[in-house]
Amino acid sequence: MKRNDFSWMTGGAQGSGIDTSANIFAKAAAQGGLQVFGNREYYSNIKGEHSYFRVRLSTDTIRSHVDTVDMLATFDDETVARHAGEVRKDGAIIYDPALGKNTIEQISTIEANVRKRLYAELDGMQLPHTVEGVLEVARRRGVHIYAIPYMDLLKKVGEKIGETSLSSLTRMTNVMAVAASFALLGYPEANVSEAIRKQFKAKPKVAEMNVTAISTAYEYVTEKYNGGFGYKLNPVETSEKRMFLRGSSTIGIAKILAGCRLQTYYPITPASDESEYLEAHENIDMENMEIDSPIASEAKTMQTSIAVVQTEDEIAAITMAVGGALTGVRSSTATSGPGFSLMAEGIGWAGINEVPVVVTLYQRGGPSTGLPTRHEQGDLRFALHIGHGDFPRIVLASGDLEEAFYDVAKTFNYAEKYQMPVIHIVDKAMANSDQTYKVFDPALAKIERGALITDGIQADEDAEFLRFKWTESGISPRPAIGTKGGIYWNTGDEHDEKGHISEDPTNRNSMMEKRMRKLDVVAREIPLEEKVHFYGPKDAQVTLVSWGSTKGPILDAMEVLKGEGISVNFLQIRLIQPFPTEYVKGILSNAKKIVDVEMNYTGQLGGVIREMTCVPVEQYILKYNGRPMSQEEIYGAVRQIAEGKAPNRVVLTNGA
Repeated sequence: MKRNDFSWMTGGAQGSGIDTSANIFAKAAAQGGLQVFGNREYYSNIKGEHSYFRVRLSTDTIRSHVDTVDMLATFDDETVARHAGEVRKDGAIIYDPALGKNTIEQISTIEANVRKRLYAELDGMQLPHTVEGVLEVARRRGVHIYAIPYMDLLKKVGEKIGETSLSSLTRMTNVMAVAASFALLGYPEANVSEAIRKQFKAKPKVAEMNVTAISTAYEYVTEKYNGGFGYKLNPVETSEKRMFLRGSSTIGIAKILAGCRLQTYYPITPASDESEYLEAHENIDMENMEIDSPIASEAKTMQTSIAVVQTEDEIAAITMAVGGALTGVRSSTATSGPGFSLMAEGIGWAGINEVPVVVTLYQRGGPSTGLPTRHEQGDLRFALHIGHGDFPRIVLASGDLEEAFYDVAKTFNYAEKYQMPVIHIVDKAMANSDQTYKVFDPALAKIERGALITDGIQADEDAEFLRFKWTESGISPRPAIGTKGGIYWNTGDEHDEKGHISEDPTNRNSMMEKRMRKLDVVAREIPLEEKVHFYGPKDAQVTLVSWGSTKGPILDAMEVLKGEGISVNFLQIRLIQPFPTEYVKGILSNAKKIVDVEMNYTGQLGGVIREMTCVPVEQYILKYNGRPMSQEEIYGAVRQIAEGKAPNRVVLTNGA
């Protein structure tokens, strides 16, 4: 598969500055007009275990990562051992020659199966079980190997800046790996220095130390390796204003713009990143707020605040958010699988009391604690059915950061307009991905508050307010608690129109039908373009159907497949409750070959499709090893299916 882009990877022990180095690399490329997509993988411990970061660059739009690495920038032995085999022929590995004699046995954090695979490969080539042995395997495959003596270079940096503390100097090792990478690619040093100054803008002294380290690395690479290994990375001119965004902060920004003024949470990976971002921006002055890019003038005039509360557990998080919504405040909570499990009763309470609350569900690997820091799409069925008994809820799944940004406003609008819980499904892959986008327009995130009463209620003194008044639409007037004339009761039991507990069978039928008919209204009123997206020609050899963050690699793979004469279209289902049955049935009934693409074991969306449309899905592309799908994996699987060479279940397994 030919590509017109470049894939860079770095790795190291958690806590060693991997995120910082990758962000500097990505931002330096973005400042040069390049399109960027990055994703982070890390273990579920705080410090010590291996993490790695992939950054993909292109002059064209990119939406996903690829498995093939063009350049691996390392400064520890484990990254060489784990990832050298992923570097393509004619690619490059940067390493510290001081680590060459280190044995694989000495790397305590490598799992037994990885160690066994490495030993077998090295033994087969009669090479030592060392970093040098692993590099020799890569060299024999045609990979270029570049030794960067970090400590020698750092001592030179120390001489230039008058710093003798080795502990202070070694903190810049990761930055030197970034600089060496760009120097080998012939990328302008000025762009990298600018990215450094932005990364450390709050610490100008640290920034200038790192700028000196960059200059020293550039000097060494230019002299030692004549500037590169053949692949050149050049800035491109663009007039387009772009943002460089991370998934979790994108959703946080969107909540601020959507008018959310109460966010509750209990710490859980990967959802906590969003709430921590909001905590850092509780007092909002949009004119001075740093979002890595200019935003529309409408938002720049906003000055407001948001209350972010870390609760004692997820039960408290959902009930506090519900309480906030009862006061008329736009309220939300963010969580992941185990926390979502604890929210079941609270979401049910919101359902029976018709409370507009938004739950942002960041999916991760399950069940139980499962894979706390890894990716999966295993919570779809759970979101559709959370809580006992029947009550309405809306389930909306975003496919990328741009969709998520605009979907946040939609979720609050849906919640308030239809007076029910809304579950906004995203996932770990989106939360921990970084991407360049054309600047979003906050003016498109319009606020619609539905039947909220804000001016008091005019009624006869003897009349009681009917908060749950029976209506044809099922939607009743909603006052904030404390609204004059708006006295009513809330209870977890079934109730009458005033909110008083009632077990009368006639009332039960009336209230159950009132609540549930709102889903029919939702299905009629939400526009089709907010429910589904359809890509590609109508008459295609293969129809892919999916949801969530598989969107990016699917669209990227489709472009390559089109160039090879394989016709593919893609039905992305976004609104999953209420399900867009007739449209989906119409598309899939005419499809030549339906392929469900999902990040779970059972193909949960495929089951929902069959349940709702009676259209069977017999071909699946699935992945459940905790690593997100890549463009290359989907490309290979779809090509295999189009050629009639694939089993009914194609299980993808890439990822370290």
